[in-house]
Amino acid sequence: MTRILVLQGPNLNLLGTREPEIYGARDLSTVQADLERWASARGVALEFLQSNHEGALIDALQQAAGRCDGAVLNPGGFSHSSVALRDCIAGLALPVVEVHLSNLHAREPWRQRSLTGAAAKGIISGFGEESYRLAILHLAGLAED
Repeated sequence: MTRILVLQGPNLNLLGTREPEIYGARDLSTVQADLERWASARGVALEFLQSNHEGALIDALQQAAGRCDGAVLNPGGFSHSSVALRDCIAGLALPVVEVHLSNLHAREPWRQRSLTGAAAKGIISGFGEESYRLAILHLAGLAED
């Protein structure tokens, strides 16, 4: 069975209440439960972690290398500022797909640059919760050519 780590960065624990017009009205536990059911039906096991702490995300990525087949990372605000998280992604033999609920390129100019995305295998941005599914399909090798 394919195993994928799904990491949520800072403030994603506030989904459903933080700017729902941008990030959606569903809370993180509901989003994760739906993703888990959806992935399980496709033979994919998901592990979840949300943290507001940069080091916890780095630790989780390092621990997933060799244990998971890939990682889906929504780094939140760290995508624009974290050299440490970027270096972690670049230094691992673990494919990481960065996701964002909103379209970064339709946001403020400073949000349009992703340090972490530059080290990731790819970025999926702007499709809401579907961004996670698209990343999982790719990492699990289930995406259609």
